[in-house]
Amino acid sequence: MQLRMVGAIDRLRAAHAGGVVVAVSHADPIKAAVAHALGTHIDLFQRIVISPCSITAIAYGAGAPVVLTVNSTGGSLAELRPS
Repeated sequence: MQLRMVGAIDRLRAAHAGGVVVAVSHADPIKAAVAHALGTHIDLFQRIVISPCSITAIAYGAGAPVVLTVNSTGGSLAELRPS
């Protein structure tokens, strides 16, 4: 499942290079993507909490991904811009 999720993210990144992509999914695929971005072993992904209607944001660039927020349920989306 993690390989499929990461592959889908890679395809979206290639199709929308330099853009912003919003994707909606169930909690476990989001946890798998966050675990991959953090370099956390997939066996530990259930330690990540993803609530319904929460926002998780990951920035992808030339280097390693940067996890901007996980399970956010409040605040402005403008606050998610990396500094």
